[in-house]
Amino acid sequence: MVDADDPRVGDFTSLNDPVLRRRIERAGDYFVVEGVLAIERLLERPEWRIRSLLFLPRVAERFAPLIATGSDPDTTVFVADEGVLNDVVGFDLHRGALAAVDRRPVEGPTASNVGAADLLLVAEGVNDHENLGGLYRNAAAFGVEAVVLDPRCADPFYRRSVRVSLGHVLALPTVRTDAFPAGLVQLHDLGVTTLALTPSGDRDLRDLSRSEFGSGPLAVLVGAEGAGLTEATMEAAHHRVAIEMASDVDSLNVATATAVALHHLRGG
Repeated sequence: MVDADDPRVGDFTSLNDPVLRRRIERAGDYFVVEGVLAIERLLERPEWRIRSLLFLPRVAERFAPLIATGSDPDTTVFVADEGVLNDVVGFDLHRGALAAVDRRPVEGPTASNVGAADLLLVAEGVNDHENLGGLYRNAAAFGVEAVVLDPRCADPFYRRSVRVSLGHVLALPTVRTDAFPAGLVQLHDLGVTTLALTPSGDRDLRDLSRSEFGSGPLAVLVGAEGAGLTEATMEAAHHRVAIEMASDVDSLNVATATAVALHHLRGG
């Protein structure tokens, strides 16, 4: 058991202050995972080094068997009552489960992480953490083998992204490219065919099949809410693809549109 002033839970302080948290986590080279489902997924991934865990008592009981079998024996588990936990993080954390995790280096595109994949998701300028987490969740659901981000995308390991992804950020490989459209050239050089998802696309998603693009890697390319993909990126992509919608609807949420496209392409 700990109290709110215990320096050993310093990794979890002031979670309600995004600017301060980014500074703290950059300095410590770690990130925070929040929520029971995300931490369950974390404990299944031995490649991540968990610095510490912080639970409410009822949540600690739930995790006891998993911790006993699935975590590093050197990982410290802290338990605090609800009032103390809320004082530490700065808000009402009703989920009652947190983990501090060391970061790992993010690779650039290579023949092994991109060139050998079947289906990829590529994002340009997706700077909303919840949208980014939703992309990872959908990518995992529809068989994507890696998520490729340009430098303008948000940090996928920010607490909110990890939570919205249900922890799939921890399981799916993340790749960072150069700024687009140069980043697309990196992918094309590795044999990746790119499909830019845009309402102005000249090809209807329904008319496409996975098989027409051969056996090499196929990437669905999406942009941020509102702005979408830049014109330069759409010009650099191999194909522009649209999802047909009702005439009085001009676009879908980026995570929703991505799910529709991935589901269709995964099916053949």
